[in-house]
Amino acid sequence: MAERINILYEKKPCYDIVFDTGFAALSEEMNALFGKERKICIITDSNVAKLYLEAVKENLKDVAKDVVSFVFTAGEEQKNLDTVKSAYEFLIREKFDRKDVLLALGGGVVGDITGFVAATYLRGIDFVQVPTTLLSQADSSIGGKTGVDFNGFKNMVGAFKMPKLVYMNVSVLKTLDERQYYSGFAEIMKHGLIKNTSFYEWLLDNMYEICDRDEEVLLKMLMQSCMVKKLVVEKDPTEQGERALLNFGHTIGHAIEKASDFKMTHGECVALGCVAAAFISWKHNWLSMEEYYEIRDMFVPFNLPISIENIDPEEILKLTKSDKKMENGTIKFILLKKVGKAVIDYNVTDEDIINAVKEILYIEDGE
Repeated sequence: MAERINILYEKKPCYDIVFDTGFAALSEEMNALFGKERKICIITDSNVAKLYLEAVKENLKDVAKDVVSFVFTAGEEQKNLDTVKSAYEFLIREKFDRKDVLLALGGGVVGDITGFVAATYLRGIDFVQVPTTLLSQADSSIGGKTGVDFNGFKNMVGAFKMPKLVYMNVSVLKTLDERQYYSGFAEIMKHGLIKNTSFYEWLLDNMYEICDRDEEVLLKMLMQSCMVKKLVVEKDPTEQGERALLNFGHTIGHAIEKASDFKMTHGECVALGCVAAAFISWKHNWLSMEEYYEIRDMFVPFNLPISIENIDPEEILKLTKSDKKMENGTIKFILLKKVGKAVIDYNVTDEDIINAVKEILYIEDGE
């Protein structure tokens, strides 16, 4: 029996997040939402297509007028307006109208592109998220944020577009390589750090089961993680205030991601950003030294970095200034008052950021 969480928008039911261990119930969910008279376009990338496209097509064939697929080359570098344009052209050729449905099958890049296409094609078309990575299941598939990168700047073009359904099949996590799996854990740890102390402690207590990808534990972990995001996005669906707390670790993290030319995963960069933000929180006398070091060290068992080589603190500072979270020339930085309580802070200085980057900069002994 699939578990579910309902997301509200303006205090009204908006969409369900369904948690399951297979794709079998997806057709039932789609039929209940849309009936059988709509066409479905599955948007996915070349990696995911090899693994799950045919299985999902087969699952949906009896609950749609037609099921087609748009497959683009996998990679963060494809998250741009050129891919969006290609998707538009495909949908036009396939004669998709406003009553039809898009289905995002893949990780965060697929979900963001599909959501943006759904928000803008014919001024809006329904879409469904079927996330296949831990990162997308824990974070990017929920909350209606969509968008693409522009000239190397992350998520600078986008829109808010709520999905009609988020369907999470945790069994797909077993096919992720280790780097991609652990990359997603950075966002899960973030949710505990910003809002839920007991969830943070649960993650530490269940470390071995999480690393072993125990299905029952993964279901519990994702439901708790998604509950944190649910509570935040329901209060602030379009990021006018509290939703910014979800950006903990992302200001410096995004800058590192760009400085590495996207050779590091998003989760790896967020982990480094979380360590840097926790360091600033300590230096602002909110976290104790012991709390800072515990936060830093708890990324290590999940194969996430806490230091990085060959970055220039001045370059990272400069890149933070081009982040979309700037307000009136001031960085809106997310810090921790304590584990489980994040706050928005406008008083982080350039020196704070430089010192935090120096803290995570790996220097070999003797240098």
